Amino acid sequence: MAQPIETIAQLFYQAVERNLPDALASKRNGTFVPVSHAEMTALMERLALAMAARGLKMGDRVAIMSENRPEWAITDFACAIQGLPDVTIYCTLNAPQAAFILKDSQARWVICSDRAQLDKVLAHWDDLPHLETAVLLDGELPEGTGRTLTTWAILQSEGLAMEERRPDVRAWGAQRKASDILTLIYTSGTTADPKGAMLTHGNLVTNVLAAEATVDFIDDERALSFLPLTHIFERMAGQFLWFHIGAAIYYAESVNTVAADLLEVRPTVMASVPRIYEKIYAKIYDTVSSGPFIKRLIFHWAMQAGRRALPYLLKNQEPPTWKGAWYRAARTVVFEKIRQRTGGRLKVAVSGGAPLGGKIMEFFWILGIPILEGYGLTETSPIITVNRFGEVQPGSVGRPLYKEWNGRPFVKIAVDGEILCQGPNIMQGYWNNEQATQEAIDEEGYFHTGDIGHFDDSGRLYITDRKKELIVTSGGKKVAPQPIENKLKEDKYISQAVLIGDKRNFITALIVPNFDSLVRWAGYKKIPVKSLSALVKDPQVYAKVGSRVERVNEQLSNYERIKKIVILDQEMTLEGGQLTPSLKVKRRVVNQMYAAQIEAMYREGKD
Repeated sequence: MAQPIETIAQLFYQAVERNLPDALASKRNGTFVPVSHAEMTALMERLALAMAARGLKMGDRVAIMSENRPEWAITDFACAIQGLPDVTIYCTLNAPQAAFILKDSQARWVICSDRAQLDKVLAHWDDLPHLETAVLLDGELPEGTGRTLTTWAILQSEGLAMEERRPDVRAWGAQRKASDILTLIYTSGTTADPKGAMLTHGNLVTNVLAAEATVDFIDDERALSFLPLTHIFERMAGQFLWFHIGAAIYYAESVNTVAADLLEVRPTVMASVPRIYEKIYAKIYDTVSSGPFIKRLIFHWAMQAGRRALPYLLKNQEPPTWKGAWYRAARTVVFEKIRQRTGGRLKVAVSGGAPLGGKIMEFFWILGIPILEGYGLTETSPIITVNRFGEVQPGSVGRPLYKEWNGRPFVKIAVDGEILCQGPNIMQGYWNNEQATQEAIDEEGYFHTGDIGHFDDSGRLYITDRKKELIVTSGGKKVAPQPIENKLKEDKYISQAVLIGDKRNFITALIVPNFDSLVRWAGYKKIPVKSLSALVKDPQVYAKVGSRVERVNEQLSNYERIKKIVILDQEMTLEGGQLTPSLKVKRRVVNQMYAAQIEAMYREGKD
């Protein structure tokens, strides 16, 4: 009988001992190339031997600046087994931002995927007194830098020369404890300098095991990984959980290739953030809207059948009698064809990182792709609550992983509505920042999430919004922007929305339209489309988008209603700086970037 898992080292070796065929796969020359568990173990142990031979010792930090790929996971496990906390750095950060994390974490090594990442490090190396070695995964090493540089291939060769010592690596893993720091994950730092959350082996392992208990997995699972492994959600679910259950993990080339990769990989499980599901939802509805009348009619008939069946689907039950018959017909005629665009094998998709609109969750359940939404943060490793099969409620993020921990509520709501959590998933604190740690974790050990929420009578948690993002109007009314923004994004003509109104006397919004739908509508109306910037200024377009906003306004209290809008001519993106790596809006950045348009809405007269 396998011994209880308490560390990532134990998780790794118990998984590879099952000797399943494929562990990881990534694209090379247009083809997915698999890496078996045996191959992965050899690569990991050789890397660990080479790192130890070059002087790394327990407690030293190793930074990773790489896109998702097998070497990322191999390095992660090698560090975990040796007791080297790894420091994850987004490839999208600029050189000063990456240098801040390298300096703050006092990393001794940094693993760089290519020259672009290495050049960021070289540009600031003089300001990094603790950095000793940089490792390049792909490409040629630059000459004449005066720095200690090496490559993945060289380290593997060095480890291969010590092949007889590979059993030593397993012995190192046996020395790890649940309380050992596994990783430093830096917060996005949209309002202040990033803080490094110290997560232990025990933090991640307890989260993995609790998440595993929510779904009946089999040994033949296949997962597509496309969110950055730097993000705690993908790290826990997209790496440790999938690896633990024996799923073969396929790395997408990028977020932009996900649609094609889904067809090729045909995953059975997937983890993603709401923005990806929103895009899939919008694309399907856009395709339907542009299709022939008869196809639109059939699709809407199928959706009606699905909505009647939905209450039973959410309870993991078969719809009865005629409701079941109509839904099975709709599934055969319509939904199965749409499911095939995701590979046709998805049995569960997990959503986290931000609230998912209830209408979008319902759509995927009707489609036959159950989404289980969870809630958590970097500092909580990450899952705090999750929906389980048989008790899903759209709009809710589910019940807590545990009712109690050590005799106290695992999750509770503070007097001001803030969600608090204590338990085995809570970080040790922020690296080198005791003040921030004390502000985040109170004397009773409860982590203050910064989110506002409430429980229903069944113990399900509902998130209202981020505490810091609540809009307080000049009249003192509190408006939670995210639920309203999610309602707006359910409209086929709206892709993104950001509410404005803090310390103002009414609410306004920045709207990014669904340009595919809008351009098609403009064609029907004979509105010339010379450019997107010209299109969004057209009075008919403004009226059209405004009418869609009014549909949402009808569902809101007067003080919540959007009185004015600005239609933007380009999407908010990660590359543009308006989104975080988990595709959440950076409100402060957006407010600064569109300050002129925002001020114009409030100058043009009070509503």
